[in-house]
Amino acid sequence: MRYIGAATRRIARGIDLDEIVRGLCRATVPTFSDAILVYLRDPLPVGDERPVGPLVFRLSRTDHRPGEGDADGGFVPLVQLGPTELDGVATQPCQVRPGSALAEVLRGVRPVFTNTPAARAALPELLGKNAEYCVPPGKRAILAPLRGRRRVIGTALFLRNLERRAFEDDDLLVAAQLATHSALGIDKTALDGRKASIAGELQLKMLPRALPRCTGVRLASRYLPAAETARVGGDWYDAIPLPGSRVALVIGDVMGHDMTSAALMGQLRTTAQTLAGLDLPPQEVLHALDEQAQRLGTDYIATCLYTVYDPVSHRITIANAGHPPPVLLHLGGRAEVLRVPSGAPIGVGGVDFEAVELDAPAGATLLLYTDGQVESRLRDVWTGIEQLREKLAAIARLTGPDHPPPLEALCDEVLDMLGRATGTTTSHCSPPASTASRPATWRIGSWSRKTRPPVGPDVLPGARSSAGAWRNSRTPWSCWSARW
Repeated sequence: MRYIGAATRRIARGIDLDEIVRGLCRATVPTFSDAILVYLRDPLPVGDERPVGPLVFRLSRTDHRPGEGDADGGFVPLVQLGPTELDGVATQPCQVRPGSALAEVLRGVRPVFTNTPAARAALPELLGKNAEYCVPPGKRAILAPLRGRRRVIGTALFLRNLERRAFEDDDLLVAAQLATHSALGIDKTALDGRKASIAGELQLKMLPRALPRCTGVRLASRYLPAAETARVGGDWYDAIPLPGSRVALVIGDVMGHDMTSAALMGQLRTTAQTLAGLDLPPQEVLHALDEQAQRLGTDYIATCLYTVYDPVSHRITIANAGHPPPVLLHLGGRAEVLRVPSGAPIGVGGVDFEAVELDAPAGATLLLYTDGQVESRLRDVWTGIEQLREKLAAIARLTGPDHPPPLEALCDEVLDMLGRATGTTTSHCSPPASTASRPATWRIGSWSRKTRPPVGPDVLPGARSSAGAWRNSRTPWSCWSARW
């Protein structure tokens, strides 16, 4: 029982298919058997889907205890064959024919000794015509079907050499425990992998395919999964053109790494686009997002940073809901972490959000990012933010005092720096960056009137006349404003 507990814990530590099969092999050899061959269905069925086509087994992994004179790493202890003959006969795909001896053994689910008539007849179908030379006689081999939640997904063959004591009847129970835990782990891993793949596709489809071209600002972005095992999450970003040549930059992070996080991310992003189209102030956008998250459920938490940049006044308005603060990179190499109220995350409910308005001089670069960009198991968030600020300043100094760094190269440098520093991060990295550039003066029109609303009927003709003059002028224009 102590061995079974230790072996099943080792199998359960696997987080993907290869690790689970490797855990089964290492927990088995040499404690329980001298060799093991693990076959899995190809393709591996997932969840409740009904397999289509014939039942085919393919060797997933084999392991054995080296013997004396086994210099080439072969399987000498079992049989007097060449070092690689066992591997040679085992690597061929095996198609299980309906009604065959192997099909009957698999249907029985329970492990069996290979010296029984049914198992002896099944071995050539699994290993090939040389099976009798590869498997020791007597109770020295156990064939154990691997059954998941719905169906058999593979089989394991445990082998002992001639110098070791043969298996006993109680060893069938041990083989059954090892096979059951391995099969359930493989089944769950395959299902989780399918869910992650679907959620990943869903997440990518919800993100903008391309950033818009806006007057007075250049945009660039990157979206990079942190690791294959945690590639699904709720990170999102967006750039939304607003009236008056303004642009809203949004970045957020829904907690979690599953399909629910990806779906909630899509709902929040769509809501943010709708609210931005109404031209609401940033703090009101966050308040509406918080109410939407409350309607979707009480267990959903997300961070969000909503900014509005005005290229005419060179001002930026920022409202924050628990997200890491942005970094502003000035010409000449000075980088500063903007001091904005952190706010409560979206989904907490019953909180107010505050917006701040800051200067964004011409040529400055604003960097937005998620926590995975700066946080890892080796450092906290604020240490990562400081390292990011220092890196940005170093990059800006290389481009000179009169030119902002190229945005595409800047995003690549930031991601490369973080990869070298942390190896893997805990969530997705998605840093939209923008560089402010003031529109030419001939592209900005304004019309002033001293009276304050409400105004008389003479205002509308004046506004219409000024707008018509700008529109009919020979020089192009991109933004205009009326000042009261």
